[in-house]
Amino acid sequence: MPRTRRSPTTIVQIFAEPLDIPLIEPFAIATGRIDAVRNVLVRIVLTDGSVGLGEAAPFPPSGGETQETALAAVRGMIPLLEGEDAACWRPLAARLTASFEAQAAARAGVEAALLDALTRSWDIPLYQFFGGAVAHVETDITIPLVAPAHTTELARAHAARGATTLKLKVGTDVDDDADRVLAAVEGAPDCDLILDGNQGYMPTEALDLLVALAAEDVRPILFEQPVHRHDLEGLRFVTERAGVPVAADESVHTAADALRIARLGAASVINIKLAKSGIAEALDIAAVCRAAHLELMVGTMIESRLGIAASVHLIAGLGGFRYVDLDSPMLLSADPFEGGYEQDGMVYALERDRAGLGVSPREPEADG
Repeated sequence: MPRTRRSPTTIVQIFAEPLDIPLIEPFAIATGRIDAVRNVLVRIVLTDGSVGLGEAAPFPPSGGETQETALAAVRGMIPLLEGEDAACWRPLAARLTASFEAQAAARAGVEAALLDALTRSWDIPLYQFFGGAVAHVETDITIPLVAPAHTTELARAHAARGATTLKLKVGTDVDDDADRVLAAVEGAPDCDLILDGNQGYMPTEALDLLVALAAEDVRPILFEQPVHRHDLEGLRFVTERAGVPVAADESVHTAADALRIARLGAASVINIKLAKSGIAEALDIAAVCRAAHLELMVGTMIESRLGIAASVHLIAGLGGFRYVDLDSPMLLSADPFEGGYEQDGMVYALERDRAGLGVSPREPEADG
């Protein structure tokens, strides 16, 4: 792609720095646990002074990227972007994918900063740039792998905050997982339940869990990634027999992956995460899902308000997402950002008068 003539939206500077945030408590899933967020903050400056922010959210247990590799990748992308016009963001995203295909979280952070800067320059909210389908999004909230008693406490507390859907991490031992699910029902009997196996089960084990729950008259509204990401036949085995919708998460990183799932009938729902795919690829995945009549879900790694805002703006712009899992800022003990959306319970409302993502660094509280 030839260098473009300098315009108001020409990229003049790109910065990357560590973004470390404490969690309220450790976050455990079937493939591992983290004790604190170690992400990357990306900042892009345009000729007209517009500044865009993005968050790269590597999650080693799922994607293999780390803060160190994401930092290195973002810094390696700088020569590919400086001097280019942010208005050409699609070909720029393709350029990044060609050179940094395996660094999806890093690409997602850069793409978010790029689009934030561009839409700030154009003075429009990012969700309106994507289509402006809706202005409100309701999320579930996740309960990690914790003891049943604590699961009950968390479920009760989340329901009191307005949660109508709880997402439960499972994928360890079927009996233990069943106990945790039933503990959540005890704490929040009126909430819908999503189960997330995070690749932890063999196909028959996943079905055993559903049978055990059915015996207690518990039926989840969704079972997410019950088997290993490469076991598409196993995923189809569960989908054909589960009696509930089954989502592919770790199995889908690209539009080609989504098409493969559709052709095999391996899942009925696709979970799109920006940190798995980047923004441009996420748009292509959504297009494949709609053409193949697969339901859309959006998910998150452990991200701050900045990273979540990018996903909220994307899905509000497109519309049509049946399952929304964008709760991670509620798992943080502190969040260094503000703006981007207003939160009421589990509902995120986008501000029409804020350009770009609308997120800014939180001002430090004055002493005294």
